[in-house]
Amino acid sequence: MSTSTAAPFADNLSLDHTSREEGTTFAPKFDAHGLVIAIAQEAGSGRVLMVAHMNAEALRLTIETGIAHYWSRSRQSLWKKGESSGELQQVVEMRTDCDQDAILISVVQTGRGAACHTGRKSCFYRIVEDAATLRDAGDPRLFDPKDVYKS
Repeated sequence: MSTSTAAPFADNLSLDHTSREEGTTFAPKFDAHGLVIAIAQEAGSGRVLMVAHMNAEALRLTIETGIAHYWSRSRQSLWKKGESSGELQQVVEMRTDCDQDAILISVVQTGRGAACHTGRKSCFYRIVEDAATLRDAGDPRLFDPKDVYKS
């Protein structure tokens, strides 16, 4: 579970339906684990680069610094995207959906241009062929993960 509370953001449940969906108050709707879905999209092309989660601290740091931060569910820790790989995400624009339970972040992917830990531009590099088969879409690796993540 994420360790940060939703402050400094407004409480989503305190807003009525119209205010939540049409108003100007940013009140992210964090789930039971204190997380909200975050979609990183390449500025300019609109290509989806990755999907991750943010807790309130990651969201606050992203807004304050202009660099994307996420909450790692597997490591149970705050994660500054690109801190170890050099593949930072500079925020161009952030949007929220109608009920404020998802965040869309338009980013400039820095470094070699890889958002995925596999070294590819996007985490969406495989095509679902049928219920049991994936096919590689042919996206090249922009770096070798073994050389970047030596731990």
